[in-house]
Amino acid sequence: MPADRLWSWLVTLALTAVAALVRLWELGSPTDDGTPVFDEKHYVPQAWQMLRNGGYEDNPGYELVAHPPVGKQLIALGEWALGYNPWGWRIASALAGTLMVLLIVRIGRRMTRSTMLGAFAGVLLICDGLSHVQSRVGMLDIFQAAFVLAAFACLLVDRDQVRGRLATVVAEGRAEVSTWGPRLGFRWWRFSAGLLLGLACGVKWNGLYYIVAFGLLSVFWDVLARRTAGVRRPWVGALVRDTRPALASLVALPITVYFATWFNWFASETATDRHAALTESDVGMAFLPDALRSLFYYHLNVLDFHTGLSTPANDPHPWESKPWSWPMGMRPMLYYYESDVPGCGRETCVEATMLLGTPAMWWLALPVAGWAVWRATSRMDWRYAAVLVGYGAGFLPWFTNLDRQMYYFYATPLAPFLVLGIVLVLGEILGSTRGGFERRRTGLLAVALYLGLVVANFVWLWPILNADPITEAHWQAQMWLPSWR
Repeated sequence: MPADRLWSWLVTLALTAVAALVRLWELGSPTDDGTPVFDEKHYVPQAWQMLRNGGYEDNPGYELVAHPPVGKQLIALGEWALGYNPWGWRIASALAGTLMVLLIVRIGRRMTRSTMLGAFAGVLLICDGLSHVQSRVGMLDIFQAAFVLAAFACLLVDRDQVRGRLATVVAEGRAEVSTWGPRLGFRWWRFSAGLLLGLACGVKWNGLYYIVAFGLLSVFWDVLARRTAGVRRPWVGALVRDTRPALASLVALPITVYFATWFNWFASETATDRHAALTESDVGMAFLPDALRSLFYYHLNVLDFHTGLSTPANDPHPWESKPWSWPMGMRPMLYYYESDVPGCGRETCVEATMLLGTPAMWWLALPVAGWAVWRATSRMDWRYAAVLVGYGAGFLPWFTNLDRQMYYFYATPLAPFLVLGIVLVLGEILGSTRGGFERRRTGLLAVALYLGLVVANFVWLWPILNADPITEAHWQAQMWLPSWR
């Protein structure tokens, strides 16, 4: 790691402060006449109900209880602190989005061994329109993205710690005591990653894909570390020494944490479907306790909701999008729109909030992904491989059921991994000091110009990301593509 530890933290905290300012700026607007906008209308009142009831929902007549409790409980914390108002139901999202900037700076620094490149990662995430908007609405996806990114950060630290332990073993001449290599002791960072992945599942079920992806990634890193240390049978060594504790930390622990997030539901008497095992005839699984049978019944109802959420052929949702359009943000979402409002210096103005990834970043997604695949396969660059795993876990599973109704905000967890992929490419453009002064200067100029383009693009989009009053002509100028309308 670079030796500028203190300076790196000053840079990290400075960028985090900028992120907080940007995410919190006029957080209370827009609203629908003082009420939530778009899908806030689902989660905000559910969170308020949780706050009043002690952490659970108890309205079985309102059947759109479609997700586990963690994200709604976090929104409820904001409502407890600031009240049932826009600041109250959005503050938790804003803090989660701000925390992601802190994490991405540290992750970028660790992956590139460069504080400057880590800072570039922070700038890019601050200027990502999708992350920005999702940090300013009372919805769930930003919480899952934050937990996933934090789990990824923990696994990176665990990777470095494991290689450090093996380096000590090699230096002491103990690497070949066993053909499987040494035991590595308890790995607290991997344990922490498991906790965070359990919370990610407690926000939305698709956190399960990250458990699988990150678990396989961690074990593969163990194999490579043992091979680098000279272990004679690294694959068998990883299987014998590392797989079982990995399953405990990255599978058993997240499942345990997930069920623990339902504590308030178990402790209640009136939560939705709490006593379904006694009141419904088709629950099944009689060998389980009634509480678990009821929770199983609850989950089947939620699963039925998600599998049945399809778009009628004769009545499609106006802002639906399929996953192939997400990498380049070809079909954004309009969260809020109001015409005939004052404030832009004309008689009538437009206010709009559109979920839109900054094109200067998202339009590079496919070239960056192609370059990442090339570097990961031809040069065995573990950093690109890790980014691809994180991106793929949030992207590829959506192709398994294309009939399902889908939206661009599902791409929220992709944003930090897109940023990391771009930063790795910027690191290559920047080059090293060994490439010569002219090479370094040219690379620095190119990178600076690109970062300036991203910032300028974000500033240009600011009015339609934050519902600032603009003229109708300005609104039309923001609609770059027909698919944005």
